[in-house]
Amino acid sequence: MTITTYHAELAWLGGPTPTPNVLIQCDGERISKVMPNVEAPAFAKHLPGLTLPGLANTHSHVFHRAIRGHTQSGAGDFWAWRERMYDVAGRLDPDSLYALAHATYVEMALAGITSVGEFHYLHHDPSGSRYADPNLLGRTVAQAAVDAGLRITLLDACYLTADVAGSPLTGVQRRFDDGSWESWRDRVAQLIDADHVRIGAAIHSVRAVPRDALASVASYAAERGMPLHFHLSEQPAENAACLDAHGVTPTQLLHAAGALRADATAVHATHLTDADIELLGATHTSISMCATTERDLADGVGPAVRLLAAGAPLCVGSDGHMMIDLLEETRAIELDERLVTGKRGHLSVEQLLTAVTSTGAKSIGWDAGVIEAGRLADFTSVRLDSVRTAGSRSGDVLAQVVFAATGSDITDVIVGGRSIVSAGAHFSSEHPGGALDDAVARALGRPARGQA
Repeated sequence: MTITTYHAELAWLGGPTPTPNVLIQCDGERISKVMPNVEAPAFAKHLPGLTLPGLANTHSHVFHRAIRGHTQSGAGDFWAWRERMYDVAGRLDPDSLYALAHATYVEMALAGITSVGEFHYLHHDPSGSRYADPNLLGRTVAQAAVDAGLRITLLDACYLTADVAGSPLTGVQRRFDDGSWESWRDRVAQLIDADHVRIGAAIHSVRAVPRDALASVASYAAERGMPLHFHLSEQPAENAACLDAHGVTPTQLLHAAGALRADATAVHATHLTDADIELLGATHTSISMCATTERDLADGVGPAVRLLAAGAPLCVGSDGHMMIDLLEETRAIELDERLVTGKRGHLSVEQLLTAVTSTGAKSIGWDAGVIEAGRLADFTSVRLDSVRTAGSRSGDVLAQVVFAATGSDITDVIVGGRSIVSAGAHFSSEHPGGALDDAVARALGRPARGQA
């Protein structure tokens, strides 16, 4: 195995403060030694600023990146936004999806993300028919992430109905539909873990999977040891429809199906009852907070602090990619809570960093998120001399990074001991903005730069 050595000016090894002069030795994919307070040897690669464990993005819909900025003007709710998203979903083919996914995953890497949970439901061709390889689009997305240097957990979503009443999928939604949970299972069974790729399962929502299939999907994921994710109570309308159809909340419905558990993650969990919070906490179901999407769609502020206190670990995701900046997603958990309560200081910086690193990595099934011997060698460095972070060395470094730094302050990203971002440049993309520009135009059915 290749031995690579890095020397961090400051590194967060857990606790309330960073540690200076940390030597990190990597044997292949894993960290073999972590030595604090050691002067840098000549052969070590210097990591300036603050080095954190790699950031874990637990909830991504990669093709949503194409509609950033296209749904901001004028009024409109989640459902109006969804129609714009469906327009893109109906147009993508394997080639345009790869281009968009690769460019978006490069954007993630440049923002310090080392692993991503891709909540994937774009399965079939525009007519709803299977490709010759029924997992062609899932494999395409996974390959794009690997080519960008990231770890990916492909959370393959079961998506069978249009609403809680069981209405059939129509139009572009036919691309999501396997017809039955058994057909979904048989297709997913053809996917296997690979280098930097894990296969997970997803219940899109209680709107999209019939009640009698929820337990089957949850059991299948448990039998295969797959992470299980699901959208939960993102909209009040979802709760009302579930209560009307089943007499219980979505949380209670999923609990009865065995979907709430320590290897499961509920995404959003915005509109919950007290009993819902107790159930999620008692089962130690993780909660993926996606604040920039939730605020953009006017979905509301979820009870993150109450969930954590109840026993539900917190992690973060960029969801619809209104922006890709996990530092912003992380601080929003605390800052949004301040807005709704009128009080400060709900979560410590250590708790917030844990959410975006170790808890996030665990949610999507990776042994990462901590800089210690034996763990995957995934870490990210943040500069301390930008206009946002300058002065942090004279104060509380961790707090200033969490509450003021942005993805633009990331200088270096290491995945499996290999540098994928160095001095702010990505190894596979000389002009990442241009690549995104072209990929987005193609996904929208518009001419790329320089084309008539």
